[in-house]
Amino acid sequence: MRKIKEDLWETEPEYPMPGLSTHAYLWQAPSGNVLFYNTTHEHELDRMAELGGVAHHYLSHQDEIAPSLLAIKKRFNSTLHSAAAEADVVSETAPVDNAFDRRHVAVDDIEVIPTPGHTPGSTCFLVPSPTGQRYLFTGDSIFLGADGRWTAGYIEGMSDRDALATSLAGLASLTPDVVVSSAFAGDSGVTELGDRLWADCVQEALRSLSPETNAG
Repeated sequence: MRKIKEDLWETEPEYPMPGLSTHAYLWQAPSGNVLFYNTTHEHELDRMAELGGVAHHYLSHQDEIAPSLLAIKKRFNSTLHSAAAEADVVSETAPVDNAFDRRHVAVDDIEVIPTPGHTPGSTCFLVPSPTGQRYLFTGDSIFLGADGRWTAGYIEGMSDRDALATSLAGLASLTPDVVVSSAFAGDSGVTELGDRLWADCVQEALRSLSPETNAG
């Protein structure tokens, strides 16, 4: 695992398909470590154990389902969180302890934000780090593409274009400092916004959803 922030660790990359990479992220929260997304690297669990284990495991969407969900739960006795819309399919691999269906503030002030569209249960998480920064975990709903432009996670035949557009528009009012996507194309799924307004990034991603843009 690689330390990318004082309280945030990134697992080794995985490559679900050509040109696409993914990581999981361990946040060392005040009341116990929180794992976002999922990793299938078994040796990473040993490193997580050294860092204090996993108290809570949050999935951003059903594409993160793998046998490692159960391995993590058994090893750390962690609480598995999933959107209610996808809890049944997640539970086929590992029992879901908390199936959520609304926006709410959870343990350590994590804001759970349902963002259906990429998949029915896609969810983002806004984390107020004690370091003073705000981390926004976006799953595959929005990410910085290899071309340097923000892109909506729309997959023809799987995603709901209108639902995704509505979800992304709802994210525009947030003020994150760092955006952490799950799958990504390019060098990294972690983006420091710096002086760029997050609302502008969201608008750029919304433009990528238009049929004219995709056709071009």
